[in-house]
Amino acid sequence: QVTLVESGGGLVQAGGSLRLSCAASGRTFNSYTIGWFRQRPGKEREFVAAISWGLFNAYYADSVKGRFTISRDNAKNAVYLQMNSLKPEDTAVYICAQHRVPFTTAQAQQADFGSWGQGTQVTVSS
Repeated sequence: QVTLVESGGGLVQAGGSLRLSCAASGRTFNSYTIGWFRQRPGKEREFVAAISWGLFNAYYADSVKGRFTISRDNAKNAVYLQMNSLKPEDTAVYICAQHRVPFTTAQAQQADFGSWGQGTQVTVSS
C-alpha cells in the first residue's frame, strides 16, 4: 500500500510558475508509473502528465504540453510537476496517483491508476 501526499499548490498570476511535489511512502514506489491529474471546478478529473518507472519516459495531455514538465527522484520517493506559463484555465485541484501495475509505460488511462493522493489546490488569477 502506498500513501501519496501532494504539496506546492497556491495562488499565482497568469504567466507565472509553480512546482508541485508528490511524496510517496512505500518501498516499491520506484517500480510504478506515477501520474498527475487535475479536477477543475465543475469538471471531471482529467489526465495531466505521467512518468514511467524506469526510463522516466513522460507523457502529457495536449493542453499542458510545452508548459508543464514531470520528473521524478526515486531516491527521494518523489515526483514533481513543474508548471510554467500558467493560465486561468489551469486552476484546479492537482492530484498524483500511482499505477495499479508495476513496470508499465507512461501512456496510461485514468482507470489504470489505483492509489490517489488528496490533492493540492492551484489557483491562477488573470
